[in-house]
Amino acid sequence: MRVERVPFRLISAATAAVLLAACGPKQSAPPPQTPEVGVVTVQPTAVPVVTELPGRTSAFLVAQVRARVDGIVLRREFTEGSQVKAGQRLYKIDPAPYIATLNNAKATLAKAQANLVSTTAQANRYKVLVAANAVSKQDYDNAVAAEGQAAADVAAGKAAVDTAQINLGYTDVVSPVSGQVGISQVTPGAYVQASAATLMATVQTLDPVYVDLTQSSLDGLKLRRDMQEGRLKTTGPDAARVSLILEDGRTYSEKGKLQFTDVTVDQGTGSVTVRAIFKNADRVLLPGMFVRARIDEGVNDNALVVPQVGVTHDQKGQPTALVVGNDNKVALRQLVTSGTYGSNWVVESGLNPGDRVIVQGTDKAKPGMQVKAVAAQLPATPASDASAQGAPAASGAAQMAQPASAASGA
Repeated sequence: MRVERVPFRLISAATAAVLLAACGPKQSAPPPQTPEVGVVTVQPTAVPVVTELPGRTSAFLVAQVRARVDGIVLRREFTEGSQVKAGQRLYKIDPAPYIATLNNAKATLAKAQANLVSTTAQANRYKVLVAANAVSKQDYDNAVAAEGQAAADVAAGKAAVDTAQINLGYTDVVSPVSGQVGISQVTPGAYVQASAATLMATVQTLDPVYVDLTQSSLDGLKLRRDMQEGRLKTTGPDAARVSLILEDGRTYSEKGKLQFTDVTVDQGTGSVTVRAIFKNADRVLLPGMFVRARIDEGVNDNALVVPQVGVTHDQKGQPTALVVGNDNKVALRQLVTSGTYGSNWVVESGLNPGDRVIVQGTDKAKPGMQVKAVAAQLPATPASDASAQGAPAASGAAQMAQPASAASGA
């Protein structure tokens, strides 16, 4: 078999071509692309100022019905838990001893009145006789003194009758206020004493009811200043409204009114009490219930709000945000927030109107990095978020959540 040989010149030329290609200049890698982030431009927005405080309900009126005379309870004249009216009789205490005391006082009064008639007549006679020197001046003076003593006895007799009548009236134990009566503390046959002020029952007025809220002394100082300066009113059509969150998370149907703040700071907790009043026709609120109240203090027309997705917290728990400057570089800002409004944070300090806050692509942005800012595409704020705050300015927050076109031109 014949083997053909490849010319040596062809092999050398091919090898040289490969070596020249390997030693040629390398192509440079493409430059890194500037990361794109979504921003919102913060602008002053009307936001309701709402303070949320914990508290407990208490009855509008509380009357402890206690015994005012000694005696045996003959009967109870109410149903436990029912509604009673002021002046309605609740118990009957044995009146026999007090009837006897009243009769004795009346008899003593009648005797004193008869004695007064006699002494008055004698004093009148002696007045004529002493003018004619028929009796001595001393006898006349004694007659006048006897008349005065008889008059004093009549007055004392009347007071004794009044006292006996009052004590007899106390045998009818009546409700001092209208409201709901609780558990009876005594039963028929029980002996009650005025000296021990025996508790018999408790009547509470539950419509309306008070809600006593707890607030720090610093916040309480601000609240009182707002009241004094007229920014927060407690009376009239513009009075501050208070909404109530019940223990099961539901919002109470009635709106309340702010009454006042206490003047004493609890030394143990450093807090003050704020009282509000609510209608309670359906008896939903019972004394002692734990609730949370939202006080609508007004509207802040120049609030800065930022979507919650654009606010993070550092290791110390302080809120922070990434802001794109005019040079398109990222800067880290420390924020001070005062609460939430819908799906946004309300920022007290750390941001200025016109700042562009990164809300999308925060994982790609680092402080000092050059970025490309575009308008963030955020979902519309649900109406329920704003309505949950009782906010009249809900539309303002919704507009902020959809960034203005100025952000896209950054």
